[in-house]
Amino acid sequence: MSTVTENISAAQVKELREKTGAPMMDCRSALTEAKGDIEEAVIVLRKKGMASAAKKASRTTSEGAVGTYIHAGGKIGVLVEVNCESDFVARTEDFQELLKDIAMHIAATDPRYVRREDVTAEDLEREKDVFRAQAAATGKPPAVVEKIVEGKMSKFYEEVCLLDQPFIKDQTVAIKDMIATKVGKLGENIFVRRFARFKVGDNNWTVAQAKLSAEE
Repeated sequence: MSTVTENISAAQVKELREKTGAPMMDCRSALTEAKGDIEEAVIVLRKKGMASAAKKASRTTSEGAVGTYIHAGGKIGVLVEVNCESDFVARTEDFQELLKDIAMHIAATDPRYVRREDVTAEDLEREKDVFRAQAAATGKPPAVVEKIVEGKMSKFYEEVCLLDQPFIKDQTVAIKDMIATKVGKLGENIFVRRFARFKVGDNNWTVAQAKLSAEE
């Protein structure tokens, strides 16, 4: 056994497990790879979760659950459907926790779309035109203008697309990364299918549904 592995304490493993919810053996392995650095180990686990999620992304998600969240004394309400591959996983504490966190996040941030792929062509062109005009007004050359527009579009996606948004309870983690971590832990593809957000007295309530491929 290496010196690094021997120096990984049970307290470190416990702390990383509490931070990420990952299995103990995965936490120990990540800490070993990160040479005992907790924050670096968190990044290692996230990368593994995203790699696992990418491999499982094409798998059919025909099970799942609908989550709800009511906020501000009943003034804001959210319904969200999150899918997975089996009813067994849908009933686990980890999946139910994810469902609740996503519903709570939607109540707080009011995204307009589930994913980047769901943004309408009209919305995309309108935003690009606005950003392009703003950048051009500064006198920048066309190539620089397009780079500026590209950067602003990334920020736009972060503002309106659920999966791109930083999680409201941990701004260092995007919703898609939080989901990827659960995919790595639960071993099944997880897919946010649709959500609806209502606010008392607001006529501009939000309903969003992910565009589905043949596999989803």
